[in-house]
Amino acid sequence: MSLPPVIHSSLLPVPHGFCLRQGGVSRAPYESLNGGVNTQDDPTYVQANRQRIAALVGVEEVHLAALQQVHGAEVVTLRGSEDVPSFSYGALPEGDGLVTDCPTIALGIATADCAPVLFASHDGRVVGAAHAGWRGAVAGVLEATVQQMRALGAEGIRAVIGPCIASASYEVGEDMRCAVLAHDPAHESSGGRFFTPAARTGHYQFDLPAFCLARLEALHVRAEWVERDTAAETCFFSHRRATLRGDGRTGRQLSIIRAITPSS
Repeated sequence: MSLPPVIHSSLLPVPHGFCLRQGGVSRAPYESLNGGVNTQDDPTYVQANRQRIAALVGVEEVHLAALQQVHGAEVVTLRGSEDVPSFSYGALPEGDGLVTDCPTIALGIATADCAPVLFASHDGRVVGAAHAGWRGAVAGVLEATVQQMRALGAEGIRAVIGPCIASASYEVGEDMRCAVLAHDPAHESSGGRFFTPAARTGHYQFDLPAFCLARLEALHVRAEWVERDTAAETCFFSHRRATLRGDGRTGRQLSIIRAITPSS
């Protein structure tokens, strides 16, 4: 079995990867490495794809954790393989973040424009993964993930924001801008950092990765974005691109990470 292509970051000292959409078995419109457990794709294809993705970090598919992602701030901490909410087991717990210090578990986050964020302590002993759309980011999923990592003893946390929709592709209305600013008025004074006027009156280009980076910086987490736009690059799944195409059906790329046991 050949491994699918992935994007890595030198900032993370552990096995990890941000998947593209290539290298799987799914058929159109989910071709080909669809790892989304809640899409309309054939579940046997999704599981085969997840097996390939799990192999990227050296675990079996049953040890690749999954969640019913709901654009919130709930974070699940896994302490052993018996805790893994796996696609293979059927029902999944709701949540948008995962944290573990168990090196036999891989954490997987599915996205198709939202920001996947992978975290690791400086020694790689504790890792986390978060699904950060604008709703989840505003609700505090990044803060909750860092908090639970620190509860496991994580120090020197660093984070990498994977491929997601970029400002040039993310036009939003006044209602969304008001929702963000109403939830956190502190952003009002620096609104220009995240919302810039779009060509259409009353619309804005929202900078999701910059918004996430700012929240991580406030947590004293060293962070970077891989600077890949899912909506603009067809090598990624994109819900916005599929919607603009008039279909709306699309797969999900997975971002995956596993902790290590530091050498003594």
